[in-house]
Amino acid sequence: MTFLLAGGGGILSFNTGFAIWILISMIVFLLVMMKYAVPPIMKSLNEREAKIKDSLESAEQALAKAEQVSKDNEKALREAEAKAQQIRKKAKEEADMLREDLIAKAKEDASQIVEQARASIEQEKKQALTELREEVAHLAIKAASTILDSELDTKKNSKLVDNFIDDLSKN
Repeated sequence: MTFLLAGGGGILSFNTGFAIWILISMIVFLLVMMKYAVPPIMKSLNEREAKIKDSLESAEQALAKAEQVSKDNEKALREAEAKAQQIRKKAKEEADMLREDLIAKAKEDASQIVEQARASIEQEKKQALTELREEVAHLAIKAASTILDSELDTKKNSKLVDNFIDDLSKN
């Protein structure tokens, strides 16, 4: 406590002249700072603030644009899905119609083939009957000429007919 009361150069001693010079130099320093240092600092701070505001505004605009693009993409996706659904529906309908047309044509072709087969069978049957008649007539003429060539004996005729029948069964 003696240091406080003593006028000597202690740590806590107060010198009025020195305090006045510090006050004057502080005021000069503040005036110089206000005149030369503060305006450029304030200018750069204002510019930085403007840049930040511009960046924020452009970010907000970009965000709004991105949201709009996202909405447009969603709308385009919904439209594409609807169009794809319509295309699938149309393709299915066309496939069903094509299948029905093919089935109808196949049935028609099958009935024509069956009809042609019946006509062919009928024609071949008639041809076979005609050939059979011709063969029977030829055989009858041959048999008659063989009978006429031999004597008109009943036993011989029966024997000739039997031999002729045996020959036919062999051929």
